Amino acid sequence: MDRFDERILQELKLDGRISNIELSERIGLSASATLRRVQDLERKGIIQGYRAVLDNGLMGVGFIAYVSIGLSSHSKAAQLEFEQHVSMEKEVVECHNITGANEYLLRVETKDLPGYKKFHADVLGECAQVQSITTMVVMDTPKDER
Repeated sequence: MDRFDERILQELKLDGRISNIELSERIGLSASATLRRVQDLERKGIIQGYRAVLDNGLMGVGFIAYVSIGLSSHSKAAQLEFEQHVSMEKEVVECHNITGANEYLLRVETKDLPGYKKFHADVLGECAQVQSITTMVVMDTPKDER
């Protein structure tokens, strides 16, 4: 990677829908050279995809929480079972295996607090591997570059 590749990545992080011509003008390369570089970054897996950023409020999401999960067993089997348990739940938008006092950190999005309470009881509360649940409610998001 050189400075042109780094500039391409910076610009695409800001606007993944930028046209190749505008991108090439911003980084100072020809359109064909820029396109080749973008395709190479995609082929190498550095650029894994493009996505739309949605307005949670307009999508019906009024409650966001980060949930720290402690498992009753530290075995690989327990981890896999937990991951399978939460992988298909639409409320879980992120699942991270972490270090520290707990094994997992989830980002959970629901319509409202009663929706989270139902998720907490019906999904996390019914998972045999879960020993502890700590919920941190998002009150505001002054910065989010996901």
